[in-house]
Order: sequence, then C-alpha cells, then structure tokens
Amino acid sequence: MTTFPPPRPSAPPSNAVRRSAVPRPVPPKPAWDPPPPPRIPWLRPTIRFRLTVLYGGMFLMAGILLVALIYWLVARSVDVSSPLPFRFEGTVTFTSEVCQKYADGGTVEQSDLQRCTAEYMALQREEALDALLRRSLLALLGLTVAAFAFGYGMAGRVLHPLGRITRMARSVAGAELHRRIELDGPDDELKELADTFDDMLDRLDRSFDSQRRFVANASHELRTPLAINRTLLEVQLADPQASPDVQQLGKTLLATNERSEQLVEGLLLLARSENELTDRKPVDLAEVAVQALEQARSEAENRGVELRSSLETAVVQGNGVLLERIALNLVQNAVRYNVAENGWVSISSGKSGGQAVLEVSNTGPMVPGYEVDSLFEPFRRLRTDRTGSDKGVGLGLSIVRSVVRAHGGTIAAVPRPGGGLDMRVVIPC
Repeated sequence: MTTFPPPRPSAPPSNAVRRSAVPRPVPPKPAWDPPPPPRIPWLRPTIRFRLTVLYGGMFLMAGILLVALIYWLVARSVDVSSPLPFRFEGTVTFTSEVCQKYADGGTVEQSDLQRCTAEYMALQREEALDALLRRSLLALLGLTVAAFAFGYGMAGRVLHPLGRITRMARSVAGAELHRRIELDGPDDELKELADTFDDMLDRLDRSFDSQRRFVANASHELRTPLAINRTLLEVQLADPQASPDVQQLGKTLLATNERSEQLVEGLLLLARSENELTDRKPVDLAEVAVQALEQARSEAENRGVELRSSLETAVVQGNGVLLERIALNLVQNAVRYNVAENGWVSISSGKSGGQAVLEVSNTGPMVPGYEVDSLFEPFRRLRTDRTGSDKGVGLGLSIVRSVVRAHGGTIAAVPRPGGGLDMRVVIPC
C-alpha cells in the first residue's frame, strides 16, 4: 500500500502582500443629513409652557403698572408745596384753623409753634392717606376690570382650538365621520388631541364603511340565488301535472323565498341609508306622504284600517326615494300593527320652527314606554315572534331611523294613551 507524506503547511503571506492583495474599502460618506439636535422638553411650546409665559408676563406687566400707579398717587398725595400753618410778619400769624387756638393768648411761645406744626402735619398725613386709599381703591377697581377683560380674551384665544375640537365632535356625533379637525398651530397638547381624534375618526370611518360595503355586497350576492329559486318554484307551480302535495310545498317555499328577498332588500336599503347623502334635491314631504298613502291603501283596505291625512307643504333638501321610504315604512307599520276593528292611521306634514315635520299616528295595541327605543333596533318587534310573522322582517323602523339620521333629522315615538304610537320625524329645511 502506497502512503503519501502529509502536505507541508504553507507560510502565511506577509502583511505587505496581504494589504496589496485585498485593499481595504473606503467607507462611503453619509448621504443623509445629521438628525436635528433634541429639543429641550421644557422648551416645547406646550399649553403649560405657553400659559406659564402668558400669566408670568401678565403678572410682570401688572406689577410694573401697579408700582407706577402707586408712585404717582403718592406723589399726588404728598404735596411738598403745601404752605406752613403760620407765617412771620413781625409777629406770628397762624394760617391754619388747626392752630388758631394757640393765638388766643396773644403771645405765641416756641412750644406752641411746635405743637401747632405737629398737629398740622398729622392732619396733612391723615388727609394724604385718605386720598391715597380712595384713589388706590379706584385704581384697583379699574385694574381688576382690565385684568378680567384681558384674561377673558387671552383664555378664549388659548382655548379656541378646544372649541373647534368640540364642534367637530358634535358634527361627528351627527354621523359625519368623513370630517376631520386638521388642527394647525403649535405642537402642543391640543394639537396632539386633535391628531389623535382624527386618527380615531379614520379608523371608525374605515370600519363603518367596510361594514356597509359588506352588507351591500352580501345583499347583492344573495339576490341572484333567491331570484333563481323563485323562478324555479314559479315554473314548478305552473306545471298542471304537479301533485297537490308538490303544489303546497312549492307555495310554502315560495313564501319563504319571498320573505328572504324582503330581508335582503331591507338590508341593502339599510346599508344605503347609512351612507352619506351626496345628491340632495328639494323634496316636499306632503308629496312623499301622498305616494306612501297610495302604496299602502290596498293593504289598509284589506285590514279594515281607515287612512286619514292632513298635509301641508314642507320642502327639505334630501333624497326623494329615501324620504318616500320613511313615510311608506311608517304608514305600513301603522297599518299592520293596528286593532282588528275600527282602526285608523293618520299622517300629517308641515313646518314648525323652521323645520319640516312628518307625523304618523295610529290605533293599536298598548306599547310600554320602556319598549319604545327597542322598536328602532333591527329585527325587533313588539311581542311578536321573529319567525312566522306576516308583518315584515323587522327592519322597517331601523331603516327609517337611518334615513332620518342621514338627512340630519330626528325621530321620536310616543305611546298613545289608548294604544298605538305617535311617530314624529323632524328634518331641517
């Protein structure tokens, strides 16, 4: 067997050879600007810092003004040109009533002059202090009024962004999620609050918009299979050779399919009514009410319900189709949830306080006051099962409330003493 000696290790290259073989790369020069120096936290123009500077400056100005005013008042009160209470004209003559009592003896002693001077100076001091006190009180009153006025103006200027945020929050509460504050100005706590509020509105707007799109898309997707089922059932029912059992089953399935179609249409309309109205036109609520009465008249006659109307012109800016849906849903609910005999439904329209009003009243079962708010929730009925009802799918009042909110209005329901409800819709003109 042939063996080979182990290879000899090669000598490591010298430093000169290694540096020449592998040159060191030169580090590139940075192409970015150096970061700005960090700001001192207490020098950041926050509201606390600004209020500190503002009130400190106001206190300094008030102190300077007060010192100058006191100096002027003291200079006015202590008048060095006040005459002496006596004068020398060969004899001593007193010029002040305070010292007249010392002239009764005829001879004026040095002690009398000293006592007269002391009493006169005390009187002058008392009068000067009284005048200084009166003028100081008047000056203090004037400075107080000026300080309150100046402070009120400065506080309003500082809190103006907060009022803007509050107004925006109120508008957002009226379902205007597309609006933003976009507060400009110094980078203080109020700007941080406004930016945080804008971020929250962005997330809420995206969430609600995705939810509405999902409901609308799902409703559209469900329309096609329901339409196919209805067509197949109608074709089967039209077959004269179908057995009675098949006919009865087809009618039951057709009624169930029709109910599902109504539910899908209601969901689609609910999703549409919650969107922002971009196309607004003048719409008369009286005409809307007439159309609703005509569409509900046949059902009212079948149920033995009398329709009454008292309509006056009330023009609003909105979507005519959606406003007609308000009146139609209210009238249909009033007809369906009514008494068995001698029932009636009354609808009226008009203006009150610069706003358009649509009212629908009806006879019907007693409605507890604590259940009124729940009637506007989806799929909620008053003492009625969710299934097996021929009075709708439970979306009528939910759609009405959404449409009213989209038009910037309000809706309220009040139970009637004898049964039924008074529904009042108020929309700005």
